[in-house]
Amino acid sequence: MKKLGLAALGITAAIVALANLGSLLALAFSALIAYAGFHYFKKSTSTILKLFWGGVLVIGLLTAIANVPAFIGIIALVGVLYVWRKWHGSENSNIINNPTDDPFVNFERQWNEITK
Repeated sequence: MKKLGLAALGITAAIVALANLGSLLALAFSALIAYAGFHYFKKSTSTILKLFWGGVLVIGLLTAIANVPAFIGIIALVGVLYVWRKWHGSENSNIINNPTDDPFVNFERQWNEITK
């Protein structure tokens, strides 16, 4: 039942992420514009160039903030990543995979090897 819930969550999150792929690309492009504006704003020495690159930075930030579907897509991508890690994660990561000098732990590990 746990795998069924993970599969349903993963499929739903993947569909939402694919539906918002265009928004995610637009967010990446506006973040690139904002980064370029910030980079050249810091490098420029002229007041006119600082105003221009500051305007480019503000426009890039405003378009990134206004892109709400991209934030939904990011949340969906995080959901897909969560499902992927839970699905492929090691289920027996407790005592069995960590050999120690404790005789009870070693007995449990050897017993599990025998019964497999």
